[in-house]
Amino acid sequence: MEQRHLGRTGLRVSRIGLGTLTWGRDTDEHDAADLLKTFWEAGGNLVDTADVYGDGEAEYLLGRLLEGLVPRRDLVISTKAGSVRDPDRRFDGSRGHLISALDASLARLGTDYVDVWHVHAYDPDTPLDETLQALDLAVSSGRARYAGVSNFCGWQLAKAATWQLAAPGIRTRLASTQMEYSLLQRGIEREVLPAALDLGVGLLPSSPLGRGVLTGKYRGGTPADSRGGSEHLAPFVAPYLDDTASGVVEAVTTAADGLAVSALQVALAWVRDRPGVVAPIVGARNAQQLTAALSVETLSLPDEICRALDDVSAPVHHYPDHDWSTL
Repeated sequence: MEQRHLGRTGLRVSRIGLGTLTWGRDTDEHDAADLLKTFWEAGGNLVDTADVYGDGEAEYLLGRLLEGLVPRRDLVISTKAGSVRDPDRRFDGSRGHLISALDASLARLGTDYVDVWHVHAYDPDTPLDETLQALDLAVSSGRARYAGVSNFCGWQLAKAATWQLAAPGIRTRLASTQMEYSLLQRGIEREVLPAALDLGVGLLPSSPLGRGVLTGKYRGGTPADSRGGSEHLAPFVAPYLDDTASGVVEAVTTAADGLAVSALQVALAWVRDRPGVVAPIVGARNAQQLTAALSVETLSLPDEICRALDDVSAPVHHYPDHDWSTL
């Protein structure tokens, strides 16, 4: 599998990443082992997780598989911290919480460092400088090799990345940002992506298949064994089952038929090759689904197909994204 640099760093990662959102909850150890082995044998190395996935079970399961299935040195492990199970405070970006969470992640993973550590979301109740100090401490202490952020809007990302470049002292450059990005969710193109491109922050798209909807599996209804058919993930899928999304799915399916490939391959190839994208994170349910996603390695979409998909899925952005005199 082709590799790309993570932002303006020397770290190279596979241009498709393996997500573990459902590990330890919907994905058991047997299926997780099949997924990790399939991914590794295909040349993949970027595995993404978080301390809240499965209430820590995803990290614990990944750590167990590292003991004998796949060599630790062959993987680039990315995890996140900052989301908390508190109805009064969804995110905690305090230095104390973040460092404690990282130490707990390392214990569950059974490793003394993670390759990339992300702040899971922006915490408006903690000074940003304090949050960023946690990243500096994690890297300077060897607990993390690189650092980034996740779910930061445009101004938040720009402020954080600029601070790390311009503040006095030894600061850790932001290597990456993880954001949802697909043909059904192009909101980051408004401000996040331009900021990332300008500041050299690599983009790791989550839900690149529109939470599974872009595969076309929901065109005839909701399959019982799908995420949309599960009680706890149905609300996650539901926003992308409207008429607007259906139009985009039909365009993807038409393109796939014309190219004699799958809708999954078309949707994934589109986001993988967008400017600024390093590696879409794919959360396959089983090895068969993952193999289908990894088959996109040999596919490059023709320019006319890309333009057609751009047009049918284009978000409505006006002022200030475009010069007011052109409106």
